[in-house]
Amino acid sequence: MGIKRHWLLEAILTIALVSSTAFGQGHVFSHNADTTARHSDARPPDVEEGEALTAWGLDVLISTGGFGLGGFYRREFTPDVFGFVSFSISESKDAQDNEQFDPYYQITIVPGKLNRFLVLPLMVGVQYRLFREDIVDTFRPYVNAAVGPTMIYMSPFVDLVANGDGTYNVVPVEFFKSLGRGTAHYTGSAYVGFGANFGGEKSNIFGINFRYYFTYLFGNGLPSVYDTNTGLLASRKTDFGGFFITLNVGLGF
Repeated sequence: MGIKRHWLLEAILTIALVSSTAFGQGHVFSHNADTTARHSDARPPDVEEGEALTAWGLDVLISTGGFGLGGFYRREFTPDVFGFVSFSISESKDAQDNEQFDPYYQITIVPGKLNRFLVLPLMVGVQYRLFREDIVDTFRPYVNAAVGPTMIYMSPFVDLVANGDGTYNVVPVEFFKSLGRGTAHYTGSAYVGFGANFGGEKSNIFGINFRYYFTYLFGNGLPSVYDTNTGLLASRKTDFGGFFITLNVGLGF
């Protein structure tokens, strides 16, 4: 987990530097009444009066639990308020997962890991633009929040085969074969976040969003870790949320 935290910290610092640079370049504007840098109540020049702005695109999710991909559709309600629908698939790992590299077999192993988890939330949310009248249109900060139903798909990472003498063998399960043996479990999710979009409203859009997901599976949870000495279940997982950096790439129209 130390290596993962190291690259995640580097990613956050890099994104923060890019955002601050873009803000620094875009925040200079004139106080002259005829300036075009400051955003007014007027619509962008390529948007007709009464026409709603929409956008769709791809989400790339990065977290300490793994990576994910998703898509979104966003529609304007007012110049400051947007509604959106999104769907994503991402990994969720147990806090006790400790990846180790086996130099003999040239593979990565995770001692004690019993199951894989994929989280698939379908979210409906709202996005509120900040400082619209004070910042140029090419840098649009916002806050957002969403809720929706979520499927957690559990599939085996290894099979534990008992030998009959109190010992057992660990048999890894290949990823795609594992998917065919999985089971679905259902719950709900919510997240809150903040971020910014770069570029024009009706052009190629690039955005960064920092989110914290709240995704809990109530009850006893799902089996996630086994005792490497005995082969018995050692831990069950109930929390499938956490902090995510989400990169948004889309098209406004």
